[in-house]
Parts: sequence; C-alpha cells; structure tokens
Amino acid sequence: MGFREGPTAEVFRDPLHYDNEGGRAVDRCGPLRPASHRVERRTIRLLRILHGMGPGIENWPMIARLILGLLFSILIGGLAFRLGALSSSGWLGAALVGTAVFGFGGWPWALLLIAFFVSASALTQYGLGRKAEAALDFAKGGPRDLGQALANGGIGAGLAILWGLFPHPALWWMFAGSLAAVTADTWATEVGLLSRRSPRRILDGRPVPPGTSGAITLEGTIAGGLGALGIGILAVGLSPVGGSIGMALWVGLSGFLGMLLDSLLGATVQRIYWCERCAKETERPIHRCGQPARPLRGWRWLNNDGVNALAALTGALGMLLWSLAGG
Repeated sequence: MGFREGPTAEVFRDPLHYDNEGGRAVDRCGPLRPASHRVERRTIRLLRILHGMGPGIENWPMIARLILGLLFSILIGGLAFRLGALSSSGWLGAALVGTAVFGFGGWPWALLLIAFFVSASALTQYGLGRKAEAALDFAKGGPRDLGQALANGGIGAGLAILWGLFPHPALWWMFAGSLAAVTADTWATEVGLLSRRSPRRILDGRPVPPGTSGAITLEGTIAGGLGALGIGILAVGLSPVGGSIGMALWVGLSGFLGMLLDSLLGATVQRIYWCERCAKETERPIHRCGQPARPLRGWRWLNNDGVNALAALTGALGMLLWSLAGG
C-alpha cells in the first residue's frame, strides 16, 4: 500500500502538539504558507486558543469532539454567511460537513477543509458584480447553498467518518484528493468567469457564454491546477500519516483530473434546460424570467451539484488507485 514514510503506526490528529519538556505548543504545519496565509495565520491562532482548552483534543471522547466541531463550524459558517459567501442553507451544509470532518478526523482534516473553504469563499466574492449574469442563468457564482456545500464536502465528510471508525493512511490521501478536485473546480470557475475571453466548450472549442457548463478558459484551467497543487502541498504539510513532497503532485493531479471530468460531464450528460422566451440555455428548470424552461439535454437526475460531487469522488478515487499501486 505504500505510505512507508512517516508515523503510520502513531497517527496524530492535531497539527499542534505539546513539547513534553517545555510544555509549550508546537506547530506541526512547518513553514508552509498557503496563498491566503494571513487568513490562515489568524485561523491557526484561533485553533491554538481552542486547543488550550485541553491538551490532546484528539483523545477527547468522540461526542465532545463532535460538539466542538459543530460549534467551530457554526462560527466559521456564520462568518461566511455574514460576508455573503453562504446562503442560510449553505450555512447548514457547512456546519454538517465541518462537524463530521472535525469530529471524526481532527485538526489536520479540519485545517485542510478550511483551506478549501477560505480560498473558495474569497474567490467567490472577488469580482462579484462581473459574475452576476452567470449566476442568474447558471449555478455559478453567488452564495453557496446546501446542495453546493454537500456536493463539495460530502465525499470528504464521508471519508472523515471512515477514518474515525477505521483509520487507514489511504483515507487521508483520498480526502486530500477530493478537496483538490473541488478546489480546482471552484478556482477554475471563479477565475474563468472573470476572463476577458469567451470560454470554449471542452469538446469542440466552440465559444459559449460565461458560466456555461462544460466550458473552460485558459486562465481558469491554470488557476484550477494551482489550486489543486496547493491543496496537495498542504495535505503533505498537515499529514497525520507522513509523506513526501512528491505526494503533493499526485494529489494535485487527481484534483486536476476531477476538474476536467467536471467539465466533460457538464458538456455531455449534465441536465441543461432551454428558455424559449429568452432563447438561452440555463441550468435552472425555472429561468430567471419566471418562464419554465424545457429540458434540452442531459440526464434528468444529474444537476450541477451532482457533477461537483462526481468530481470530488474522482479526486478521491484517483488517490485510492495511487495507493493501491503502491505509491
């Protein structure tokens, strides 16, 4: 199964540990600095304060960690709601995902999820006015709702629950792969919506309106790749199972492939509707004009949230295959 590097027998779940000799907190995250390191540094300070409630939170009873995870998730989700990054239902979804990830996974899992959430929220808010048109016709831009929160974080939450019950190194890397995929997709979408050039369908290169499912831009694709790689680097730095920097490349690649699959599914089998009154494609069964839209193509049950969830699953399965190959 690989993963011979690092303390696989002694799985720690907290990036902060106590120096037995000095009695001080030490940051396991090392010198890594994500793009939003100023926000992350403040988050680390908050985590240190919470950690001061008692050394070794990973040794607390599961119910206590779940309660702390719920409170922490409500706090972060509430801040995102106030900033317009989440709708009220999205706040609920973030609380559900965050509670499961923190309660069953611990600090490293929670920090990696926060890295995705903070970066995605920041990019969603950037240039919001220029994204308004796409948000009206497609499920792009704007506050994230319950479906989007669960689509992006549901696979990761499920993996965290499995980790809490049956800890195995592969589950950590699968979690990282799933977050790399949704990070890549979100970064690609949000940056691509700001591109001055028209996006092009991934299948035939035909120019389409911004926000169209199955379309890509050069800027968005590059941003997506960087986002996936960033999650990979953080996953190595936070890893409770050890690992080398080379693993970051595999996590990034799995996330990048998940992003590409998202575009392929969006261009082929995702449910798309057509508004006769406005003569426009839309992902919404009721167009913004109030007119019911007729089905144009795609599977009835596969909406944008379903495509995002499949992208996350692809990132996780990519890392599972890598581990089975003895990575």
